[in-house]
Parts: sequence; C-alpha cells; structure tokens
Amino acid sequence: GGGSIGAELCRQVCGLEPAELLVLEKSEFNIYNLELELKTGFPNTKSTFILGDVCNEATVQKIFQQHAPSCVFHAAAYKHVPILEQNIIEAARNNVLGSEIVARNSAEFGADKFVLISTDKAVRPSSVMGSSKRLAEMLCQYWSKSVDTRFITVRFGNVLDSTGSVVPLFRRQIEAGGPVTVTHPDAERYFMTIPEACELILQASAVGKGGEIFTLDMGKPISIKSLEEQ
Repeated sequence: GGGSIGAELCRQVCGLEPAELLVLEKSEFNIYNLELELKTGFPNTKSTFILGDVCNEATVQKIFQQHAPSCVFHAAAYKHVPILEQNIIEAARNNVLGSEIVARNSAEFGADKFVLISTDKAVRPSSVMGSSKRLAEMLCQYWSKSVDTRFITVRFGNVLDSTGSVVPLFRRQIEAGGPVTVTHPDAERYFMTIPEACELILQASAVGKGGEIFTLDMGKPISIKSLEEQ
C-alpha cells in the first residue's frame, strides 16, 4: 500500500468513504509517511496500517482472520525489468508466490473482489518481470473458476513519476548535470499519470464480474527522446 500506485489507491478509496481501510506495506518508512498523510487528510476514515510482507503466509492469514476485507487491491510487485533478470528467485517469490498467498486467502476468507494490478509486459512476456506477472494473472484466472470471490486483473503500461519509472531517472540525471540516457532514439512508450491509472483501476473493480483482464487505454505512444528533451 505504500508504493506509488498503492498509496494513490488509498487516497482515492478514502475519498469514497469506506467502512475501513487496511494498508499492508513492508517498508517501515513508506507506511509511516502514508499513515501520517491519510490520518491528516482523511481524519474521519477508519484506517489500519500493518507492517508486513505479502509473502508471509502467517501475516496475510492473520489480517484476513481479524478484518475479513471485502475488496482487496494487490499492488505488491517488483517491476524493474533489468533488476529482475538478475534476481529471478526474488521475482518469483514476490510477484508469483506473494500474489498466490493473498489471492488464496481472499478466496478462503470470502472476499467479494480481488483486483490484481498487472502490466502490459505480461502480454507475450519476454522478460522475467513480464513472465512473473503473467503467472500471477493465470493464478487469478484459476481461482475465479472455483470460488465466489471475483478476481479482476488490470493491465497498464508506464505510469509517469511512479517508483522506478523513467521520469524520476531523467530528473536525477538533469540535476546531476547530465548526461541524460535513452536506450534507443526511436523508443516509444505509453504513459499515464498515477491518479489516472488508479481511477481506472477502481472503475475496473466496479464493473468487473470476475475472470476478466482489463487493459487500460493508454492513449498514443510518446517518444522517449521527445520526453527527455522536454
């Protein structure tokens, strides 16, 4: 819940006045910052902040036993493509096994909806990152066939200014006086803002009946070289 997408989802969910918001985050610093922000910005929302890891079965099970959440948004994933190529075990542990633990507990404890935040890199995956997210999608489709919980997957591409995206990298390179690096001058990527992505995730959770994979309309691809120059 403390990542760029997870935190924005928390903000938008608070705006919808939920009965209770549960936030699971393994970074102590991230959860500290988010708790401070949400309790100041949304003082009337009942919110619980839990320091823990989706890969810890006992932690996840305890949360479901104590709180029985009705809607689960799963945004916990490693997503940096080159790093995961060198760390395959961690990619599988976090992106696949972590997803499986949260999905299974959602089903076993009767959550109404489980929303997996996925990536367009899961389409015909050519990387460890994309493959691990595709496996997580397949797990959700498996569960959706056998339980009442509605499993919904949302795929999207690059989110401007999200953790690990190219914009903060360009900013750091410019602040350091350059050079600003581009993988290839003809490279193009689809981009959207964090609030836009999260708004569409919430829409998908509202319209999803279970088993679907939603792909967000990312508009037109943007030239990375043009973005860098701007």
